[in-house]
Amino acid sequence: MPHPTESPITFQALYDSPIVRVQDYCCRIGCGGPGEEEHADGNQIVLLRHGAFSKHFGRRSVTADVNQAVFFSQHSTYRVSHPVDCGDRGTVFAPSPRVLNDIVRELDPAVDEHPERPFPFVTGPCDSGLFWRHRELVLRLEAAESEPLEPLWADVTALQLAADVLESAFTRHGLTSPAGKRRREGTDADHADRAEAAKTYLASRLSERVTLDDIARAVGASPFHLARVFQQRTGLPVHRYLTGLRLRASLERLAEGANDLTELALELGFSSHSHFADTFRREFGRTPSEVRRIASHRSLREMSKNLEV
Repeated sequence: MPHPTESPITFQALYDSPIVRVQDYCCRIGCGGPGEEEHADGNQIVLLRHGAFSKHFGRRSVTADVNQAVFFSQHSTYRVSHPVDCGDRGTVFAPSPRVLNDIVRELDPAVDEHPERPFPFVTGPCDSGLFWRHRELVLRLEAAESEPLEPLWADVTALQLAADVLESAFTRHGLTSPAGKRRREGTDADHADRAEAAKTYLASRLSERVTLDDIARAVGASPFHLARVFQQRTGLPVHRYLTGLRLRASLERLAEGANDLTELALELGFSSHSHFADTFRREFGRTPSEVRRIASHRSLREMSKNLEV
């Protein structure tokens, strides 16, 4: 992709962690080209939200649009042209090298022979489900200034989206390795142990603002593997599991007579009273203050049993 310093292309950071960086880009270049030679400064996955562009490399070219993902390999050289006059806009996903190779290794263990070149293709499909999840993620990240953003949620959601885009590309190009599947199936006991260790870690840190990297390091797993294994073993993404622990704990605290809801929110790891109240209302259909006022200890316990996280 064009370098961030080149005008009229602008880049805006949406999210940045040790695990994954997400950027919005907007290109206002009109119909024409190809332009000057460009160099990718990292391994990146691009999902368009508007417009189209063509990527030229050697004697080949591919056209990127909203129906597909485009892959940029680090140090690759290319030129860009624009087939239409409306420009283009999209989202750049840049997992850290170690995480990206962990994702690809699930699909092709041979990536360890060429870790600097994880993408054996230039484009891949972006079906309606992937596109919709991508748009939801961008909207949530853009709203982070006014609505609390949970880093654990952002890491898990961005990585899963990148993993699903890559899996679709490997499948479309007929490159999924049976050896990778056999490798995954042969580690059930280890997966169970990692998931249980992660549950123990979460249960002891309800008040802390934990990250996916924190949990993965604590249980001796890579962030991507931990996120995938945890959901397979528990049926829930790790961030939703933690939210469920916190909400159930809040019911008990309310039953015990907790009065200061802001203090309770912070003690249970929520960023603010409003973050706690909004999350609580989405799960229970009522606010913490309503529950504190009208619910008996018995009804609180019943709600806790029936909570869907």
